[in-house]
Amino acid sequence: MATIKDVARKAGVSYTTVSHVLNQTRPVSVDARARVLEAAESLAYVPSALARSLRSKTTGSIGLIIPNNTNPYFSEVARGIEDSCYAAGYSVILCNSDDDPAKQRDYLNVLLTKRCDGLIVATLAQTDGELLRKMKVPTVLLDRAPKDMGIDLVAVDNAAGGALAAEHLLSLGRRRIACIGGPADIDISRERIAGLRQTMYSAGIALPDDMLVYADFTSAGGYLAARSLLASQTPDAIFCCNDLMAIGALRAAAERGIAVPQTLAVVGFDDIDLAQFVHPTLTSVAQNTRRLGQLTAQCLLERIASPDRPLQRQTIAPELHIRGSTVVS
Repeated sequence: MATIKDVARKAGVSYTTVSHVLNQTRPVSVDARARVLEAAESLAYVPSALARSLRSKTTGSIGLIIPNNTNPYFSEVARGIEDSCYAAGYSVILCNSDDDPAKQRDYLNVLLTKRCDGLIVATLAQTDGELLRKMKVPTVLLDRAPKDMGIDLVAVDNAAGGALAAEHLLSLGRRRIACIGGPADIDISRERIAGLRQTMYSAGIALPDDMLVYADFTSAGGYLAARSLLASQTPDAIFCCNDLMAIGALRAAAERGIAVPQTLAVVGFDDIDLAQFVHPTLTSVAQNTRRLGQLTAQCLLERIASPDRPLQRQTIAPELHIRGSTVVS
């Protein structure tokens, strides 16, 4: 790989002249500038990001830690974050924690070592939050992260989303409503279930324990949970705490010959792109994942620009997108 001294030698100038040309830090003669640019291009010279960061005390990089980018929800959110950061001149370093606290701590240490200008984290342990506050790294928490850490947060009103699902199902005359939640220890799943349960309770309908099962936010997990549920219960509706589990539930219903939506209505959460292309198309609580990513990135960029600004808490209101899994189209 060519160095700045290689460029200087080929252009017949000093390496400080090359630096001034490439960084536009001092006027250089037209002839010398042309020779430097020609030499840099012919040698495929790439300026050292490390050297630039030492001079500017910034790296132009943002660290992003999410549980799993194979989940379309997180990949769509990550894309919104990347688009906004790129437009602002930042590159994004993506890390998958797999919901493993030890792996997440390792990635946090890596990103801190790389001197990222800011971090966006979707899941965070209390001890990790304390580390970030000590390091004084601009950070924004995203959705799944705890809401009591004194760190900027962008989240969806998950309880309101569960309530929207319940209201829709009740309006269709469904009364035996079951629920497939995500992992029991994840706040967003508990919040969505709570919103569903409270709305059902207000309508005089309970959510029995045997109509509430848990899975792992994957299609396979939703399929297995729904298959077990449908083997022992006769719900006329299932609310799934994310779309992937709802897609798994659709398959389980099809295998048992249960007509959707005539006999069984299914509602998901997230409104990933795939929800429009399964059969029947999936009714889902939408949270506009791209927009969520853009808002999260904007919150971080504002924190980087103004480190002492007041703590930010942004909550996005969900909306219901009604499709063929609950209403015959």
